[in-house]
Amino acid sequence: MNLQIVSTTPFLDQKPGTSGLRKSVPDFQQPHYLENFIQAIFDSLEGCEGQTLVVGGDGRYYNRQAIQIILKMAAANGIGKIIVGQGGILSTPATSCLIRKYQTFGGIILSASHNPGGPEGDFGVKYNIGNGGPAPEKVTEAIYARTKTITEYKILAAGDINLDRPGSFKLGTMDVEVMDSVAPYSALMAELFDFDRIREFIAAGNFRLCVDSMHAVTGPYAKAIFETQLGAPAGTVINGVPLEDFGQGHPDPNLVYAHELVEILFGEDAPDFGAASDGDGDRNMILGRHFFVTPSDSLAVLTANATLVPGYRGGLAGVARSMPTSAAVDRVAAKLGIDCYETPTGWKFFGNLLDAGKATLCGEESFGTGSNHVREKDGLWAVLFWLNLLAVTGKSVEQLVAEHWQTYGRNFYSRHDYEEVPSEPANELMAQLQVQLATLPGQTLGGYTVDYADNFSYTDPVDGSVSKNQGVRIGFTDGSRIVFRLSGTGTKGATLRVYLESYEPDPAKHGEDTQVALGDLIALADQVAKIKEFTGRDRPTVIT
Repeated sequence: MNLQIVSTTPFLDQKPGTSGLRKSVPDFQQPHYLENFIQAIFDSLEGCEGQTLVVGGDGRYYNRQAIQIILKMAAANGIGKIIVGQGGILSTPATSCLIRKYQTFGGIILSASHNPGGPEGDFGVKYNIGNGGPAPEKVTEAIYARTKTITEYKILAAGDINLDRPGSFKLGTMDVEVMDSVAPYSALMAELFDFDRIREFIAAGNFRLCVDSMHAVTGPYAKAIFETQLGAPAGTVINGVPLEDFGQGHPDPNLVYAHELVEILFGEDAPDFGAASDGDGDRNMILGRHFFVTPSDSLAVLTANATLVPGYRGGLAGVARSMPTSAAVDRVAAKLGIDCYETPTGWKFFGNLLDAGKATLCGEESFGTGSNHVREKDGLWAVLFWLNLLAVTGKSVEQLVAEHWQTYGRNFYSRHDYEEVPSEPANELMAQLQVQLATLPGQTLGGYTVDYADNFSYTDPVDGSVSKNQGVRIGFTDGSRIVFRLSGTGTKGATLRVYLESYEPDPAKHGEDTQVALGDLIALADQVAKIKEFTGRDRPTVIT
């Protein structure tokens, strides 16, 4: 075994965010940059020698090269075995599935999720622990600490592994198994959902669907599941070939970036159901004919109807949502008599709740929904859940949501994103909001009376860990609220996210346009935070 020990110096910008380390491709292509971070992972994992890891990515530019480097470094660091997806492809939920199925030590996921790809696009590395979920803060903090002191890394001088052919290989003393990327995941989906019922529903000929994989990782999964196993016509899956630059698109399944799907579902002779997933397959967007389902409503509808689906017929232990996500699911949980947990943004915060059996379904407003079947949000799982509900009830997407609102009331909800705001004014905006918090309760602002104002802090009910400064909340006495936070998923400047929510119990008002219903809150948010003044923007980059 030709082991090389390479001298290096630290990079001071390798602090992982909520979803690992994300930087531009040119950043990762710097000499030693990727190697330093991977070595820091291995150095931080006690007892990883001789263990098995899963490695895969979303197929974006630099994915294949990075996998070869990781394989050679893993062999040099004494890892016993690597399971890698065929072609280097593994969706994030499929990686979690494999970690759990084969009880591996953990896994390394190569993705920048919904961020654009290509030679000048973004790349990312994330470590997942043995439960299949994202590494908790104590692990990522240890990795970051190691990146600041690293002086050398280990790598094997060896040829590349053929990733395109399933099989078993040797790299030094380490075993490498190249595995079908789709089969284990699709088998798990068939356990959770009534594939026979869905297949019959599609075969009846009165239901049409369109699934947009956005030239990202879910293409092979979607074709295998929807077109082959469930019998949907060829062409049901559009943009189904993963491309290194996502076809020069932005693989974020929302109303702005998934415009092709939106135009189909809101056009003439629209299909009955539409769905899109993102770069690494963990996000989803659900559409009916001329109808958009907010992620918050989607979580609430799935929770309310979960017992109609085989995998959840025994009922739910509880549900969890991220703090910025609307309180729609809270009302369902209250009626069902189950607990509802409010966590910070970041799927890792759901892991303890799922492992402890306190929650079964989880969701974030950022187009992420999932359950205890894996420890990641899961885009295609959500699509299959909706299809199963449609097949069982025979109702349209709009009917299901409208009936849900009649029962629980409607939470008008929207997120306004201001992308690539220079970091300094973005931080100043948040700082001046923080200063106001103590004086806001009891004030009347634009016709709303402030009930509370704080910077959200979370105490994990399982391990007692505390996460502070998770977003500024201003709540009003009528149940409305505004939330401000800076996102950690971008690589350029800062993304200011403003979340707006207003509850409407009157069914006669449920048909109102969301932005109109939230108009007063939108104006108030700009007034309180001085958004135009600090960002220089007259309008958000993206509204969802």
